[in-house]
Amino acid sequence: MSPVAANIAGFIGMACIIFAYAYATQRDAPNPFVQHGVNLAGAALLTVSLMVNLNPASLVLEFFWAAIAIWGLIKAFRARKGQP
Repeated sequence: MSPVAANIAGFIGMACIIFAYAYATQRDAPNPFVQHGVNLAGAALLTVSLMVNLNPASLVLEFFWAAIAIWGLIKAFRARKGQP
């Protein structure tokens, strides 16, 4: 992947994470699938960017960001199915 494409992916990922944060802040009861799904997409896109433009600290941050988003999605799926 070219550095330009990696930067574009990174900027789109950043926009996803900012959107998810604004969405969660603006809504009284945000849809967890939107919130965590968009956060996961953002973390994935930023990870793609960071694989080309390596920044170890940011890469670790995106790992945890993605892990928390996956955890949130699992909780949302369980809640929808009525599981604890």
